[in-house]
Amino acid sequence: MTELNKEQLERYSRHVLLEELGEKGQEKLLAARILLVGAGGLGSPISLYLTAAGTGTIGIVDHDVVDLSNLQRQIVHFTKDIGRSKVESAEEKLHALNPEVKIRTYDLCLDAENIQEIISGYDFVVDGTDDFPTKFLINDACVAAGIPFSHGGILQFTGQTMTVLPGKSACYRCVFRSCPPPDVASTCSKAGTLGAVAGMLGSIQAAEVLKYVTGTGELLTDTLLTFDALTMSFRKIGLKRRPDCAACRE
Repeated sequence: MTELNKEQLERYSRHVLLEELGEKGQEKLLAARILLVGAGGLGSPISLYLTAAGTGTIGIVDHDVVDLSNLQRQIVHFTKDIGRSKVESAEEKLHALNPEVKIRTYDLCLDAENIQEIISGYDFVVDGTDDFPTKFLINDACVAAGIPFSHGGILQFTGQTMTVLPGKSACYRCVFRSCPPPDVASTCSKAGTLGAVAGMLGSIQAAEVLKYVTGTGELLTDTLLTFDALTMSFRKIGLKRRPDCAACRE
């Protein structure tokens, strides 16, 4: 890893001042490669904080375009971006925030045919999606490839997240065995969500990425963190790997 130059020392000075990170931790961030699936409610704060932190390379997967209804919570997109590709819109803002971060965009739908090729080469994957099939797809592909990832989901006033280290901690399928029926599953577009809840959970997921890369603190492994913004109550639920898990069983 190369040493920080004068401009980097100033830009990331608040990281460098942290005893737990210091220059070495920031150098690790500058060399990190993180893939973000989704450039919406969760992807917006996650991408902004990872870019501001100096993450070396950030990949963004999303095949959607910016809609007026997105702007209530998807803060990386502006009114002028309506009708524009989300990955293109996000890339512009992130480059303006921190030009030295490399942004790679994937304007496509993630599926079983392309996911392994896309996630290969990344150190960590962040799930910022809002549909169950994609969440299970990310879990199964990351577990198979041995790539750590952060799961996140929001609905109305609630959020939940967990960090998965394949082969070491419980995976998403250990907790939620299979996709719920379409008539039971709900999404933000159907049930609504408080805009700030996306920012709350996205910030937690971004913190998990930064901790993983720098080796700082305790990750949300074998733990499902949930919160309710209406009462501002947080809860940690302990998890265990299932021996019969279809994804991570030995």
